[in-house]
Amino acid sequence: MKYWASQAEKGRAVSPGSACATLPHPLLPCWAGTCEEQGRWHSASSRLEPAPGPSRYKTTCPPPQAPQRRKGRATMSPRSRERQQRPAGLNPRPLRALFLLVLSAASAQGGFPSSRECLTYQSVNSSSVACYSPSTFPSPLPSDTTHLTVEFSNLTKLPADALQGAPHLCELHLSSNQLEELPAKLLVPAPGLQVLDLTRNALTQLPPGLFWGAAALHTLVLKENRLEVVQASWLQGLKALGFLDLSWNRLWTLSPGLLANLTGLRTLDLGDNQLEALPPGLLRGPLHLERLHLQGNRPRAFREDLLSPQPSLRYLFLNNRLTTVAAGAFQGLTQLDMLDLSDNLLSTVPRGLWASLGKPARDMRDGFDLSGSPWVCDQNLDNLYHWLRANRRAMFSQNTIRCAAPEALKGQALLEVAASW
Repeated sequence: MKYWASQAEKGRAVSPGSACATLPHPLLPCWAGTCEEQGRWHSASSRLEPAPGPSRYKTTCPPPQAPQRRKGRATMSPRSRERQQRPAGLNPRPLRALFLLVLSAASAQGGFPSSRECLTYQSVNSSSVACYSPSTFPSPLPSDTTHLTVEFSNLTKLPADALQGAPHLCELHLSSNQLEELPAKLLVPAPGLQVLDLTRNALTQLPPGLFWGAAALHTLVLKENRLEVVQASWLQGLKALGFLDLSWNRLWTLSPGLLANLTGLRTLDLGDNQLEALPPGLLRGPLHLERLHLQGNRPRAFREDLLSPQPSLRYLFLNNRLTTVAAGAFQGLTQLDMLDLSDNLLSTVPRGLWASLGKPARDMRDGFDLSGSPWVCDQNLDNLYHWLRANRRAMFSQNTIRCAAPEALKGQALLEVAASW
């Protein structure tokens, strides 16, 4: 459904030539925080609205500072102003030219890309670096770098020491490149990394041990790559992981123990892959899962044991062309606030399916969607009719969900049939 899709799903991204890249700085090219305000972290949270603040992710990292606009000029932090104090009469233009010359020389020698490719802003406590379409990976990084973005490049691989010298790195955004592989020890120099975004690359696998030193990582985004399988060994070491996005890959199978050690996982997105079935016990690792995206896959049946035990689940997306749902499939989901069963092939559902959902126990605060299925409106749906009468206020697409059969009721709104049954 589109009700819960965020602007991030529309591919909002700020191009290198946008206003985000034009704030003036006497010596350094600046990194403008307004990029975040315009949705710069475009691959962030997959169908989730961004968290408040400059970063889409909820982290304990210092926020990426940025100068504020004032009549076309950037206001600097006290430390930045201190850097700008010069002897009277000193012309800043030669200094700026000298700085750009140094950057160009470094770029020619394989060092830090040119100022047109990378924007850097240094605040009191940290530095943020953003590179758009760079010809090389930025190096060396400022030692106080906390946020690093390298996007829209033709890079197919990264240097093994890409993050060397950036021990305070909190967020690493590598979306929209051409990365085919990652160094096994890429994250070793950044033990405090909390966010890794690898959206829209060409990855077919991850090196085992990549996350052994990434105990602080809580957000991992791997959407829109070329993964066909995901091995449990790839995810070892992710003790704090709370958000995992594997959507829009080519996954056709999953290991039963894939999530066994991800006990803190709260959001799992497996949407828009090629999964025909989910292994039994897949969700026995996470203890407090809140959001589960399974839409856009190929299962025809939803078994009774797939969601057990997940008492904290609040959002469930199941638009998958399902033909059957087991009677106990939703058993125990007492906290569910939103259920997407749209665009399936359900003609009927078993008695007892809705027993633990909605009223009389509690409201489904964010609604449910049953549209897109060929419902046969006969006595076999009497349990659903009763449930719809109690929960109609939470129902989406009330006027478009219609009966496909029997002939006497064909085209009539399902909710009208339920009200008169």
